[in-house]
Amino acid sequence: MRKQIKSIWIMMALILLIVLSACGQSATTNSTTGDSTNAAAETETKTDSDSASSSADKVATAEEELVTYQSDAGEVQVPKNPKRIIDLTSFSTGYFVALDAPVVGALSGAMNNKYIKDQLAAAGTSDLGEEPTPEKLISLKPDLFIVYTGTEGIDKLEQIAPVVQIAYGKRNFKDLMLEMGKLTNREDAAKAWNAKWEAKINELKPKVQEAVGDRTVSILNPYAKGLFVFGHNYGRGGEIIYGEFGLKAPAKAQAEAIDSGTGWASISMELLPEYAGDIIFTSPWSGDKTDPKIVYDNTLWKNLPAVKANHVFQLDPTSDSYNDPLTLEGQLQFISDSLLSAN
Repeated sequence: MRKQIKSIWIMMALILLIVLSACGQSATTNSTTGDSTNAAAETETKTDSDSASSSADKVATAEEELVTYQSDAGEVQVPKNPKRIIDLTSFSTGYFVALDAPVVGALSGAMNNKYIKDQLAAAGTSDLGEEPTPEKLISLKPDLFIVYTGTEGIDKLEQIAPVVQIAYGKRNFKDLMLEMGKLTNREDAAKAWNAKWEAKINELKPKVQEAVGDRTVSILNPYAKGLFVFGHNYGRGGEIIYGEFGLKAPAKAQAEAIDSGTGWASISMELLPEYAGDIIFTSPWSGDKTDPKIVYDNTLWKNLPAVKANHVFQLDPTSDSYNDPLTLEGQLQFISDSLLSAN
């Protein structure tokens, strides 16, 4: 399973039609003539209008100062202080929430993430669904789009606002936090969050390592064809379990889902005992509607040492797949409490 990059499949030509229509209406006003008195008055009014317009343009330019940002697809001119961000990645939305950066639109996945949904609702963020329409994007008047590299329709989005492309999984969450801080002119806030996080980990890590000892830990998601085994960089607590706490995965899971760099592996039910750790974090995979009892009621699952010892902990399939800062804060409490209880 590869992380599917969200495609903006919509026919963005509608955007151009709407924009061109608005421009056309503006350009065709005041085209007829009147008597000499009216013409003189119109000239005077136009002079005043041009002066006011020029002044307004200067204010707008000052308010919308642009800076160069190095995205994962090259340099792009972005607002120095973006005020109306639309995130079309879902997985980055929590970074902006943590930085108190204004998100005016986000996909349904992010809007339903229990760790950030209240903050998004309070900020009035619009739920774009999973297939946002051109009309909705335009109506929100964004000054910045966030998308994954390779997203379709970027050239059309650029007709509305600057587009920053980021590569999923290129950076760990702390490095990405610093990048998002740089992008939104909130570098100090990003550094402060990282420092606070490190302090929490430094407090919990020795306690967790002592409680777990040499035991192995697995992250397993049942799905239609077997199970996904997750590693250190695909959410579901992997960043904390393997990255921050430095706990061990079973040898095969370590090789295929972590050392390989992919972050995951797919296995058949028959191979489960080789990938199951002494402690298991699990949830149904959110990518299909298969009844997880196909796995959980299977004899192989029921006979696992972790299951018999009651060392299996249920993750939230709708929210724990995320790995943004606020989601990780929520996961940290649950994961550390679970590991400390697995005596």
